[in-house]
Amino acid sequence: MAIPRVVGASRHSAVPKRAGVGLKPEHYRTILETQPDLGFFEVHAENYMGAGGPPHRYLTRIRETYPLSLHGVGLSIGGTDRLDKDHLKRLAGLLARYEPGLFSEHLAWSTHDTAYYDDLLPVPYTEETLSCVVAHIDEVQTSLGRQMLLENPSTYFAFAESTWPETDFIAEVALRSGCGLLLDVNNVQVASTNQNWNPVAYIDAFPLRHVQEIHLGGHTPETDEKNRPLLIDTHDRPVHADVWALFAYAIGKLGPVPTLIEWDSKLPDWAELAAEAARAEAVMTAPAQPVRELHHARAV
Repeated sequence: MAIPRVVGASRHSAVPKRAGVGLKPEHYRTILETQPDLGFFEVHAENYMGAGGPPHRYLTRIRETYPLSLHGVGLSIGGTDRLDKDHLKRLAGLLARYEPGLFSEHLAWSTHDTAYYDDLLPVPYTEETLSCVVAHIDEVQTSLGRQMLLENPSTYFAFAESTWPETDFIAEVALRSGCGLLLDVNNVQVASTNQNWNPVAYIDAFPLRHVQEIHLGGHTPETDEKNRPLLIDTHDRPVHADVWALFAYAIGKLGPVPTLIEWDSKLPDWAELAAEAARAEAVMTAPAQPVRELHHARAV
C-alpha cells in the first residue's frame, strides 16, 4: 500500500525566517483548535517512521497549514559503521510524504554493530573522521535527493587525538560535502562552558554562510568533580539568558534564520512554549547588540 503524500503540502514547503517549536503530542489538539501564529514546526524523524496511526493523522492535519522541518537523531553520521539502508529508506518515505523545507542530522554517532545508544556521542576531529563524515553525508544526500543540514554538537570533553578545531572541522565538512549547517546556539554555550572556550569567538569562527536553521534550548547547570561549571544539554526548561544573548549576537551577524525552540522533556503548557518562540522572533527583529558589549559580558 502506497503511503499518501500530504495534500497541498508543496504550497507550504519553504520554512520562513521565523520562529518555530518542536511538535509534541501533548500540544496536537491545542494547535489544531487555536491555529497559533507560528513560523513552522519541527519533528524528530524517528517518531514518525511507522506507516500510520494517530501520530501521522495529527501531523498530516498540522502539515496542511504549517511548514515543517524534519530533524533526524538516528543516522549516526559520525559513526564508523555503514549507514543503515532501511533507515534511509524510511527517511526518504517521510520526506516524500511531508515535503519538509529543511532536513537535519547531528555531527555525532549513536550506533555500533547492532547496538543503539540513547545519547548522541561526540567524534574526534581527525582526518579519518572527516573523510568518514563526508562520505556518510554524500550517501545521505544522494539517497534522499536533497541537501542535509549538519548540527554542531554539545560536548563535555575533547579527544586528545583531535587535530582540527571544531569550527574548522565543521567548515571543512560543509565545503567537501555541500551540506548546509544547523547552528545550535545552546550547544555552543554548553560546549564552550564545559571546555573553557569563548562562545562569542566560536560564533565568529563558525562558517555562518552555510547556516540555514538555528536551534535554541534549555540546559541544566551543574558542577564537575573540581567544582567547575558543567552544563548538561537537557532541553527541559526555558532558554538561558546567556543563550539568548549569544543568539542575538549570531542573528546580528546572520540576519533572521528559521529558529527552533527545542523543549523535549518536562514539557510546559502551550502558552509558555509559544512565548519562547515569540521571544526568538523579537530578537530576530530587534537592532543588533554592539559586538564590544557582548564580548565583555559573555566571554567564557
